[in-house]
Amino acid sequence: MNIVVTGGTGLVGRALVARLLETGHQVTVVTRDVNRARQALDARVTLWKGLDDRSDLNGVDAVVNLAGEPIADKRWTDAQKQRLCDSRWHITQRLVELIKASERPPSVLVSGSAVGYYGDLGEVVVTEDEPPHNEFTHKLCARWEQIAAGASTPQTRVCLLRTGAVLAPNGGMLGKLLPLFRLGLGGPVGSGRQYLAWIHLDDMVNGILWLLNNDLRGPFNMVSPYPVRNEQFAHTLGHALHRPAFMRAPAAAVRLLMGESSVLVLGGQRALPKRLEASGFGFRWFELDEALRDIVR
Repeated sequence: MNIVVTGGTGLVGRALVARLLETGHQVTVVTRDVNRARQALDARVTLWKGLDDRSDLNGVDAVVNLAGEPIADKRWTDAQKQRLCDSRWHITQRLVELIKASERPPSVLVSGSAVGYYGDLGEVVVTEDEPPHNEFTHKLCARWEQIAAGASTPQTRVCLLRTGAVLAPNGGMLGKLLPLFRLGLGGPVGSGRQYLAWIHLDDMVNGILWLLNNDLRGPFNMVSPYPVRNEQFAHTLGHALHRPAFMRAPAAAVRLLMGESSVLVLGGQRALPKRLEASGFGFRWFELDEALRDIVR
């Protein structure tokens, strides 16, 4: 297939692009910085500098939309909230416009979202049918999904990736945590009882490929079947690294440091991949201890 990817230099995007090339697909990455993308990606990748000069997506078989400013890198000032929204909404809207303008549109749009769609739901078991808690992450993801759904027609199906914390050795959440845990300075955050919906990078990529290759539509929780509490996650990561993990970060200190965005670590979702498993997808990494041992080895 001829596949267009946005966010192709991000954590998931780089792994996905590499897998697509390995399996014989043609890949085009949409980027704001062609030079940076050329350094980060295989030379076989075609690069588009943005989408402004495109009039349609004729000849493209599939689109994977992963673009978006990292949500946890900065405090959520009003300006930062707007950047988080704009970086997701604008490119998704442009993709939908190009798909609609195509005489031969792509057969599928796989578009990003997050388990933050549901907001902080505490102990509730969260499937794709669970009503959300109305907070910033829900508003961000709900509008993002609504825009992407505008591409849905009998010719183009739309799949929405409600992604949890993607575990990988060189980025994402673990990229921030591993240096602390390796020094023996890691531990639970707040009460430690909040749930973490996680997924191994390999399963994330395999899940996207599954959605590309099967006749599926709608939202999918891209998470392991076994979410864990924050305290269990900290203990398991410490064990995988053979380091203690008892340096608890008090909730008050986290709120002071992170402001409103502290909900990302003090809250959580007990999310399950109900629709992905029902479609026949099989996870390789469903136990946290095995996943972490693979990542940190």
